[in-house]
Amino acid sequence: MHRRAFLVTSIAGVATLALAGRASPINGEPAMYGLIGKVRAMPGQRDALVEILLEGTAGMPGCQSYVIAKDPTDTDGIWITEVWDSADSHKASLSLPAVQEAIARARPLIAGFDQRIETEPVGGHGLPA
Repeated sequence: MHRRAFLVTSIAGVATLALAGRASPINGEPAMYGLIGKVRAMPGQRDALVEILLEGTAGMPGCQSYVIAKDPTDTDGIWITEVWDSADSHKASLSLPAVQEAIARARPLIAGFDQRIETEPVGGHGLPA
């Protein structure tokens, strides 16, 4: 819960709701909502930032997948890949008290944000068909 909201709030501030309610071209079901973003930690703080982001990953309503990865070519880089059942679920998570707390703890460890890409996941290992 903590890291997901932290990333989105920090990267973009507010989730874009353009995909909410759109039908998937695969099966006509509402489209899932995805985000891929790169965060740059303050020098030497990547591991501490990763720890904050890893806390509370279970129990985020609507979160299908939340993966944090170290960038092997950037000692301060972190990639975060998210899949949500909808953009609405993603936006709602930003108002959770635990998410707000994580944002506050992580903010001093963040040097900046390099990329933010919205996607429309259609399935894959671990995701609903």
